[in-house]
Amino acid sequence: MPIRTPFAPLAAFLLTALLALSAQSREFTDSAGRHVALPDRIARVATAGPTADVLVFALAPDRMIGWSRAPQRPFLPGRAGHLRITGLALGPDSPDAAATVMRLRPDLVIAAGMVTPARAAMADQLQQSTGVPCILVDDSVSRMPGMLRSIGAVLGVTDRAEDLATYAEHAVNAIRGRLLIEPSQPRPRVYYARGPNGLETALPGSPAADALEEAGAINVAAGLGRDERVAVTVDQVQGWAPEIVIAEQRGFYQAAQRDPAWRRIPAVASHRIFLAPSSPFGWIDDPPGINRLIGLYWLSDLLYRDATQEDLRDTVREFYDTFYRIKLSEAQLTEMLKPAEPARSTDPMEALLGIAAVRTPAGSLPLTGLPPAGRHAAMPPATAPLPADPLPMVAAPAPAPGAVPR
Repeated sequence: MPIRTPFAPLAAFLLTALLALSAQSREFTDSAGRHVALPDRIARVATAGPTADVLVFALAPDRMIGWSRAPQRPFLPGRAGHLRITGLALGPDSPDAAATVMRLRPDLVIAAGMVTPARAAMADQLQQSTGVPCILVDDSVSRMPGMLRSIGAVLGVTDRAEDLATYAEHAVNAIRGRLLIEPSQPRPRVYYARGPNGLETALPGSPAADALEEAGAINVAAGLGRDERVAVTVDQVQGWAPEIVIAEQRGFYQAAQRDPAWRRIPAVASHRIFLAPSSPFGWIDDPPGINRLIGLYWLSDLLYRDATQEDLRDTVREFYDTFYRIKLSEAQLTEMLKPAEPARSTDPMEALLGIAAVRTPAGSLPLTGLPPAGRHAAMPPATAPLPADPLPMVAAPAPAPGAVPR
């Protein structure tokens, strides 16, 4: 029989009080270097923007109060498909953020994506005016594994976070390993066509271009600057002569293949225009969050098909099950991937050399799929710089394709 002393209950009480005090005053250092005091219990999380939506949905969907922006509901499982739309955002164009937070009464606000002094000041102001802690998270592709682990610890889902972080490490390392193994392989020159008319694109350093950079693609619009999304013209895209065009929106993807101006671009004329899947979240951006991890596998298959050993359908099925808890049917997979995958050539010489004859007004021009000599993309750094905030949509000057927008 254990010996009980009069000090044992007191010691147990003091230990419990100490642990409770420690939990109540736990502090989290976010990606902006802000020290944020977190509550002991976090049961209600408000997400300030679509990037944070995807993050919390993947880690702890039961904690979500709602979506900041409506995703494509047919793909969402269970409760997630019926959550309210809050409209909460952390930015200069969201002056009612404090009122929204007060109405939602969350235990924590999470904003993910761009981390800058301006956004840090907005988070401070929101926190001070509402009394609700607000943390900023940088989820650029290279930092996703660590970010998933840290937010998983905040939300108390460390096992789940470790599973997703491990997957993220494999995805990033797989594409970087492929680039290291084949350092001399020419990098495809790619135009990323955003928006309903395809005339908005993302420059290097911007979140919307992060997955393309990680995949080693050469961004044909790189001469226009960095860290922004810009408006361009069809003439500029024709001048860049990209070997691959990736469309963000289905309407543009379908229209471009019938438009004479776009068909003067070899990539479009030779059917090397592909639609980035977007259900329930985009694979390149829209939003630029952890959803881009499956985009890395897709880009690897698209850009380096001969060097890719994974079965893309199996990879997509696994990702959706692991991150979204969505089990895709064969019909859903086919619908999603049909406009995203290149058709396999039946011409053995074309399959070997990647050559397609492109008919243009000037005659029949060869599309080799190879950039000019020496135009190899460098390996992305292990730690990417923080992107600028905000990302204004600026018009690229015409007609000079290499001009830098101000």
